Parts: sequence; C-alpha cells; structure tokens
Amino acid sequence: MKKLSVFAVAFAAIAFAACGGKQNAQNAEQTESEKTFEQEQIEASIKMHFDSLASAVGQLKQLPFVQKDGGVSLTDEEKQVKPDYLLDPAVAENAQTLAEKYRVLSALQVDKEVAKLYDMPLDDYDKAITKLATDINDPSFKAIEGTSSVFETTQVLYDAMNENGRINYFWQLVATSLVEQLYVVSQNSEKFLASFDDDAASNITFRIILLQDAIDRLAEYDPEITPVAEAIKPLYVLNATSVDELKAQLAQASEQIAAAREALTK
Repeated sequence: MKKLSVFAVAFAAIAFAACGGKQNAQNAEQTESEKTFEQEQIEASIKMHFDSLASAVGQLKQLPFVQKDGGVSLTDEEKQVKPDYLLDPAVAENAQTLAEKYRVLSALQVDKEVAKLYDMPLDDYDKAITKLATDINDPSFKAIEGTSSVFETTQVLYDAMNENGRINYFWQLVATSLVEQLYVVSQNSEKFLASFDDDAASNITFRIILLQDAIDRLAEYDPEITPVAEAIKPLYVLNATSVDELKAQLAQASEQIAAAREALTK
C-alpha cells in the first residue's frame, strides 16, 4: 500500500470478485471489455465520492486554537504552567509502519502548535517531524511547502496526495489531526473553547461525519485504516451544535478521546 492509491486497490479487488477468482481464460476474454467498463465506472464513482468528502473537509475552518490568526492568546502567567499532556517527540521513534509515521507526524505537528502557544522549546519537535517526513518521503508535501501545515489537511494536500497515489494516508492524517486537537481541547476546555463559536463547535461534528464515511469505505480495501476506524468510533458521541454542548460532551467523552489518541499515536 505504500504508493498504491485506494482506487487501484479497489479496482483490483472488484476485478477479482468479478472474475470469481476462477474464471477460465476464454470466459475472461469474452467479458473483458464489459468488465473493464464496469470497473471504470465503479472506480470513477469511488473517486468522485472521496473527492467530494475531501472538498468538504478542506472547506471547514481549522479548530480556532491552532489557527495562526485568531486562535488562543495566553497571558505570561498562563505560559508559566506548561502543559504536561503533549506527546513526547521521542514517540516518532516508535512509529514503524508508513501509516503510523503519517499519524504521528500529524499529531506532533498539532502539539508543536500548542507548544508554541506556551513558548516551549521546539527543537525536539522539529527534529522528530523532520525525521518522520524523511522516512515517509511523500512528494505531496512539496505542494504545501514542506510539513509545517500537514495537520491542516487542506484540499491542496489532498490533490497532491491523490496525484502521488497517497490519498489513503490523507485520511490517516485527517483522523489523527482531529483526535489530537480534540484531546488537547479536552485537557483545558476553559481556555481552548474560549476561542470557539457555535459554528466552530458544529464543524467538529461535521468533520467526524465526513471522516466516518471516508474511513468506513476505505476499510473495505485498506487494512491499514482498520485501527483508525476502531479508534475514532468513540468520537461519534460528539454531536454538538453549540460551544456549551461541545464542552459538556468533551467532558463526558474524555476517556474515550484519550483512548483514541493512544491507539493512533502509540
């Protein structure tokens, strides 16, 4: 799966199923043109659906506290109490598979943004992120000028990863980025939710719905996405339409969010 798009995998799986795995050469030849047309239609339909989901995700604003303009502002006094819930950059050493490397890369970038808010040293984050990006070696990152905004999972990144046969991993990035951001918010909701409005709160629900749809479909063809599908299931209890609802739901689901985070980054 390292450089094979989900559409190619879906195409192969559908082709095998259509052949029953045991068709003789003569029958295969007789139906080749028909199957090719049907497979092309199915592949096009799958691609159109994922393109639509990615476009919807790309149009949503990032959670306010990681936005570069209009996010959280900390006082000097608040900065004195450093967060103890951020990932240790050394977690990058534990990532073995390509999927794990993408996920940890996304999570560390979210945590780096939080560390910036507290004026914490960033050297270890930079080293870990650089190592992961080098190991991943995804040319798609050039489209967003490096890895500094990978966690934002924009339409530009999706298009580049699609072109480079890496869109399977785009959804790994989306899932981990959202889980890590929710985890951070749940650790200090009074401060981080202060930057939310009701639209930002409801956007979280919409992200989860889009993510669920994409990952459920991907799980049919990509076994590496299965752990992600399992990890994000607890997030479906988040259906807030206001900041107050989101605050209450995050408190109720704090343990599930922490478990999802651990499943995706440990």
